[in-house]
Amino acid sequence: MNLRKSVFSGSWYPADRKACEAQIQQFLEEGGNPPVPLANPIGGIVPHAGWFFSGSIACNVIHRLARSASPDVVVVFGMHLHSRSPRTIMPDGEWDTPFGSIAVDTALAGELTRRHTFQVETATRFQQDNTIELQMPFIRYFFKDARVVAMGVPPAAETLALARSVVEAARELGLSMVVIGSTDLTHYGPNYGFTSKGAGQKAVDWVRDENDRRVIDAMIRMDPEAVIREGLSNDNACCCGAAAAAIAVGKAMGAEKAVELAYATSYDKSPGDSFVGYVGILF
Repeated sequence: MNLRKSVFSGSWYPADRKACEAQIQQFLEEGGNPPVPLANPIGGIVPHAGWFFSGSIACNVIHRLARSASPDVVVVFGMHLHSRSPRTIMPDGEWDTPFGSIAVDTALAGELTRRHTFQVETATRFQQDNTIELQMPFIRYFFKDARVVAMGVPPAAETLALARSVVEAARELGLSMVVIGSTDLTHYGPNYGFTSKGAGQKAVDWVRDENDRRVIDAMIRMDPEAVIREGLSNDNACCCGAAAAAIAVGKAMGAEKAVELAYATSYDKSPGDSFVGYVGILF
């Protein structure tokens, strides 16, 4: 089988099926059922730290998407890339999860590789990157019959052109889809070489109320260009290309409104001088 084995199961999230399901059920209880002023969301932005820190936010965003859609394909954008990094894709094979494998939609992936240049990954030759893998158990659990197309995309204008092409290709192939962009927010503290606001509660407040808020506001405005500018200028989104691509896909699919489902930082669970911000967005 052309199976891409998981790298982070057993460390960043449970490797055992029962343990994984129990964790998901706990996340759903934590998320509750707050009213969301969106009737049928078609996309979202999720964080990608270990499940202990941000799994609840990612789980509840993906669960909300699954409650409103049963797509043929879930398109996932992610990866920690620079503006000049190549795009990446695994155009065939399957992704391993504790709930069973998820097949790549080879028709959509194949059409995209014909239209755009990618660095092609295989099930046995790929970058070990958490941004996409950590979403796969949620996708497999909530979208049991869907296939996936996962891409690493840099924070560049060409990424937004690719996003629009994804929608065009899916329509031509008669495929329904939802889209997910994977990014964490500000990485603050000595562990990340970012200490401009000192330490302690003052730094936490600045990250939460100012630096992260700027990029979150751009996401809620559904302004993909601004999301990229924010990430590159203020270091408040580690995968701003992925978030921008998801928003661009959502807009091309007709989404007109975005809402914030949840926000947290790793400081909330593990106070220290180094911490990371996380947000869940639906559109």
